[in-house]
Amino acid sequence: MAGRRPKPTRLKELAGNPGKRALNKSEPKFSELKSVDPPEWLGDLAVTMWETLMPELLGARLLTVADLHNVEAFCMAYQRWREAEQDINENGLVIHTEKSVIKNPAVTIVNEAKRQMTQFGSLLGLDPSSRTRLTGGAKNEDKGNPFDDF
Repeated sequence: MAGRRPKPTRLKELAGNPGKRALNKSEPKFSELKSVDPPEWLGDLAVTMWETLMPELLGARLLTVADLHNVEAFCMAYQRWREAEQDINENGLVIHTEKSVIKNPAVTIVNEAKRQMTQFGSLLGLDPSSRTRLTGGAKNEDKGNPFDDF
């Protein structure tokens, strides 16, 4: 399906349904999460990221059980990115072989892990534009005329 992803009904309700369109009442409902421990199979760096992210995501009350795989994938990509960056720091951007100089495979891993972090982070609202999309944007509040004080 081309075009913009539909905003979940719960988010439309939280934003006050600014478009005033009919809400999808048949949308699947998933349980909201209160707390979740990291999966045992995550590595140390992924667990650290999990423990950093989860309080924020749970505090926003937008995370459900259906979103956990996105958090896991983001944390795994984060670990791969950090490990690949460490490899590049230790071995350099290129590897010298007997016959030639080749690109360190960790460079490809870094690029792919960053792409995955961007993708899954966007689904979780971890960048400003997706956060605005998920929360409905800032409310337009009348702050008064800034020149009234003059």
